[in-house]
Amino acid sequence: MPLLIIILISLLISPIMDTSKTDPFRACLPAEISPEMIISEESTIAASSEAAKKPRTVRQKLVELKAHCKNDKLIDDKGKEIRFVQLLGCWGNPPEDYQEQLDRQKAEITKLKTKYTVVEVACAQPADLKNIH
Repeated sequence: MPLLIIILISLLISPIMDTSKTDPFRACLPAEISPEMIISEESTIAASSEAAKKPRTVRQKLVELKAHCKNDKLIDDKGKEIRFVQLLGCWGNPPEDYQEQLDRQKAEITKLKTKYTVVEVACAQPADLKNIH
């Protein structure tokens, strides 16, 4: 019993753990990207597969890529720098040139993929849905 009390007291006194210090990716992520954000994998997983139905996070993708921080940049297991692209397309009422914007982004992503490992971040995140009234 005394041991249990000591453990409980030490837990209460100890500082709350800061996830930015325990998450190996957070220090190298761009400010606008968090490890919990949902990624888009339409191009890498068949739409009919079971995996396509389950959302994946930036953190899960980075673990899959065996990413690590090097000189304040995220690097995959093959030594390529990892870049993030926030996808367009979450328009309630799309602008007149929405198709041109999507085509332009697709071309930019294709170009980036020649030099970098690209992680496509979905435009709609679960937190966005909570803000709709």
